[in-house]
Formats: sequence, structure tokens, C-alpha cells
Amino acid sequence: MVTFPSGNTPRATAPTAWLARATLWAGPYAVLLQMLLLGLAILSLSRLGLAAWQWPRVGATGIDGLLFLQGLRADLILLGYFLAIPLLFAPLLAHRGAARFWRTGTLVWASFALVLIVFMELSSPQFILQYDVRPNRLFVEYLSYPREVLATLWHGFRTALLLGVGLTVVLGVLLFRLLRSASADMRTWPARRLLLLWPLLCVLVFMQVRSTTGHRPANPALFALTGDALVNSLVINSAWSVLDAIGSMRKEARSSEIYGALPREQVLARVRAAPWLADASFADPERPTLHAQQAAIARARPLNLVIVLEESLGATFVQSLGGLPVTPELERLKDEGWWFEQLYATGTRSVRGIEAVVAGFAPTPARSVVKLSLAQQRFYTLAAGLGQQGYQTEFVYGGEAHFDNMRSFFTGNGFQRVVDIGQMRPAFVGSWGASDEDLFDKSLERLKDLHAQGKPFFSLIFTSSNHEPFEFPDGKIALHDPQRQTVNNAVKYADYALGKFIRAAKQQDYWKDTVFLIVADHDNRVYGDELVPVKKFHIPGLILGADIQPRRIARVASQVDLGPTLLSLLGVSSTHPMIGRDFARDSTSPGRALIQFNDVFALLEEDGAATILRPGKAPMLGRYDATRGVLDARAGEPSPAQAETALAHVLLPSLLYREQRYRLGK
Repeated sequence: MVTFPSGNTPRATAPTAWLARATLWAGPYAVLLQMLLLGLAILSLSRLGLAAWQWPRVGATGIDGLLFLQGLRADLILLGYFLAIPLLFAPLLAHRGAARFWRTGTLVWASFALVLIVFMELSSPQFILQYDVRPNRLFVEYLSYPREVLATLWHGFRTALLLGVGLTVVLGVLLFRLLRSASADMRTWPARRLLLLWPLLCVLVFMQVRSTTGHRPANPALFALTGDALVNSLVINSAWSVLDAIGSMRKEARSSEIYGALPREQVLARVRAAPWLADASFADPERPTLHAQQAAIARARPLNLVIVLEESLGATFVQSLGGLPVTPELERLKDEGWWFEQLYATGTRSVRGIEAVVAGFAPTPARSVVKLSLAQQRFYTLAAGLGQQGYQTEFVYGGEAHFDNMRSFFTGNGFQRVVDIGQMRPAFVGSWGASDEDLFDKSLERLKDLHAQGKPFFSLIFTSSNHEPFEFPDGKIALHDPQRQTVNNAVKYADYALGKFIRAAKQQDYWKDTVFLIVADHDNRVYGDELVPVKKFHIPGLILGADIQPRRIARVASQVDLGPTLLSLLGVSSTHPMIGRDFARDSTSPGRALIQFNDVFALLEEDGAATILRPGKAPMLGRYDATRGVLDARAGEPSPAQAETALAHVLLPSLLYREQRYRLGK
């Protein structure tokens, strides 16, 4: 053995001597071994801290010991990825002639890996507070919008941001110095020894990453040990969770197949078997869900349509739905139209709500079609269908319409005009754009102009005041919480602005000819100790205006049911590919809701049965008690029919998107 010529590199000091001695025998692989040991220590300490923080939920699962044992396995997988890359170059660089370059390269690489691990673990508590799981694909998706994200972090999470960045920098410097000092006496090996042991090390690292002798290598789904999504996420580590999400996003065109396979004809048959589709004719094999819908209400002239998509307004904030008393305006309005008592969002992101409400498209584990390339043109939306009926169509948003790719999706799929903050003169601007009052003032102006043109119109209005960091104008509401910038106060302001908008719209000539839908895109936060927190998908929905009479819709409903229902109320008979239910024609059949929560899909039925699909695992049957908002995820096994129906509903949208069959024209 030959000692590495260290020059002016400091020798291992007392605090790092233990690490140097423990890895001295590793020769040119000393830095990589040090990275492995330090990485395991950091991740284990982080998991211990997170588990202690969430101990009531961890303890309730009874897997506290298994959490750390399997967590160590997950950490080895992540660190195996970091070991694999420099290991591939070892035969070229780890010999004596390139020793200095090898040591510097492995030192930089190991420092980068450990800093990334530290950063992701420090980011985890705040992400868990918001999404009730470790960082996942949402962590990556939001990075596409740095201005909005930075504004939100600065105004809403400034302390956490500064603390996290500061700790990452400090710990990063300390780790680099620790590695540099501990590797000061790193030794090289004779070429023969290096080349003989290299294949063995490659095999060991390969086994470390694969972590199983099964048919498929380990993935995060393998560590789903309980019915609590948060606890499952604590088993793995945040860096691997995000890296796996990035990999999954690259394969998302076939995302639904993670749940299993079903013959194409069986998929179509199961979905078409819904009572509201049983009499429909599906004559076009190129567009397998395209069918004619006869409006339940005949009108001499079709009505206008206005959809108000409320940001993050879950049932959590609606007293009559079991929530807080922070939406008094909505509570008053609910007695004036069709009020949905059991309406469920399809997902946890705004774009998921958009695809369901505006396109009637069912959810998948992939990103929403609003952001997917194959859906940017010739993809069905209510705007595309109503445009063919002579409607003027537009989208009004208080922020920048390019956010979440909305402008591209809307303009490519039937919306003739997009109005955003650039065309407003808002009195109040927050991190996410104009206040809801400013948005509604602009909307009233636009609706008046559309009505004056004498054509039927469809306007989609998307609010944003109820969004972190919860900024809204002063002096508008009596605060619900003493601290001003809270979600409850933001919801109360959003509700105030909504009520003001509806009162103003009622004074306009178009009110008697316009159907209004008020619906949430999703709840504010989706959390809970259940595999699928169904309660947090419960949202309000209200249809009013024109000649709509008060009515309570007690059946379970999904956001995908709203489009067909609205067409019927407008008096528009059309051909479309939506699989949702027209409640104007069928309000008695048992309902169902389609729910996508991270990589778990659930089909909720009227009787509370919930068929739950997980990647690489057998379907589960849950039982949801709507009165208590509790899901028992271990109620038994679903029947073959239940399992196939759930699988068909999650496979179909992926198939329709991939083959570009969710459209009107040829």
C-alpha cells in the first residue's frame, strides 16, 4: 500500500480520527465509505426525530421497530445510488497515478451527496406540515414556478426557509471539512488488488440498490407497511422519495399500469356499465367513450355558464358539511340552488381539479393532463364542446395564467380568451396575484361585455386568495383567528369576496340566463393517519342561478360528474367523451367518487365501500364512515368485480391520454 500524498491537506484531528481509523482499510474507497457511514447516521437521526415528532401516529401503527429497520434498508438504497457513480470510474482513476484527482473528485461528490441528503431532510418537517407526507413529486413540480414558490416561502415560511438554508450551509461546510480531514491519510492500492476487488464491490453495490431477490427491485411502495401514508413515508427518506418521483414522472404516460393490467375491452365494459352510461351508444372505436347526451331540460336558447373554481375550499371550512364556520356567504347561498352534500375532489392539486371539473377527466397517478404534452391540443373540455355550440369561452385568473401550464392547456383546448393579472388593475396584489375581490371585479366586467355581444358564454373564474401565505386586504372581514395570515382568515375573506360577487351578479341582466357553479379544486391540506384520507377530499359544490330550484344532492358524487350535469342544466345536448353522471337526469342511482392520493387510488361507493389500489400490491377493501369521516382500510378484500371496476377507472384515463382518444374531432 502507498499512502496518498496529502501535501498541505490537514491530518485527521481528534473529532474525526474515529472516522479516519474506521475507513483506513478501505484504501482509495475511504471517502465513499465515509459518505456511507455519515449518510446512514444523518438519515437515521432524522428519521428518529421525525418519528418522535409524529409519535402518536407512529406508535398507533405498532411498527416503530420495523420503521427503523426498514428505514435503514431504504437509506442503503439511496446511498447505493451515490456510491455507484464514482465506483464506475474507479478502475480509471483510483490508482496511484491519478490519486490526487480521485481523492478530490470523491470528496466533492460525497460532500454533494451529503448536502443534498441534509437539505432534503431539513425540508421534510415543513413539507409534512403542508402535505402530511415526506417531499414527493409536488416538491419537484413546484420548482417550475420559482417566482411564486419563492414569494410563498418568503412571505409564509420565512423563518423555516432561512433556518433550513442556514443549517444546510453550516452542516454542508462541517461535513466537507470532516470528510477532508478524515480522508487526509487515504491510501492507494496496487493495480492488481484494485482490479480484482472492483467487480466484487460493483456486485455488492448493485445488491445494495436492488435490495431484494424478487422479480423487481425495491421501490418506495415496498415500504408501505401501514395504512397511514405519513408513517409509510417516514420509513423511506426524502431524497429517495423525490428521486423516485422524478423517475416516475418520466414514465407517467403509462402510469396507471402500476396497479395491474386489464384487457382493453374489459376496461371499457366496466366503465360503461355505470347506470348513467348503460343506455349510451359508443359507436366510434377511435373515441371509445364518446357518446351523445340528451339534455334533461329542453330550452329554446341554451343558458350561459360561469364556473367559479375556489382555491383550496374543502368541506373542512363549511359548517354544514362538518367544518368550521368560516364560509357564512356560502352557507346562505346553499339554500338557493343544488347543494352537493357528498362531493369529492379527484386529487390534491389545482390542475387535478381543473381536469376533472373543466374536462370531466378522471385522475391517474401521473401529473394532470393540464401539464402533459399530448393534451395541449384537441383534448376535450367544456370550452371545446360549448365552443362548437356557438359559445364564447374564456378563463379569468388573478395570477399569471402560465402558472401550472394553464394558459397553454386552455388556449389549445377551446378557451378563446385568457384574462389574467396583466389585464387587471388590482387594488391588492399578493404573492399569487390579485385579490379575489379584484378578480371578481374584473370577472363582472367581462361577463357584462360577453352578455352584450348577444351570444351564450362560458367563463371559468379561478380564485387564489386562499393560498399560502394567505394574503388579503385589510378591513374586509372580522378575523376568525387572532393571528391575521391564517388559512381560516383567508377562507373567510375568499368567502366574503364570493358573496359580494354573487350579489353583484344577481343585479345583472344575465343572471336569469346563467348557471353558476361554485366548487373547490381541492381541500387546503390533505392529511390524516389513513391510507387514503377520504374526509380531506370532501368539498362543497353549489349550482345556482337562472331557474335552478333549491335541491339537496345526497348521493356520493365526483368532480367528473359536474360537467355532464351542467350541460343538461344549460339545455345543451351534445356528443362528448365524459364518463361522469348527469344528476339532472339520474339522481337516484348509487354514486361513486374517484380519488387519487399520491400513488394510491380509491373508488368510493355509495355504501361507503372503498376499493383501494396500490402499486405492486393486492387491492384492499376499505369502509368509509361519512358521518365520522373515518376510513377503515382493512375491512377485507374487494370482490373481483369491485377490484376490476376500480382498476378499469384508473386505467381508462391513462389509455385515453396515451392514445389521444379523449377528443371530439377525428
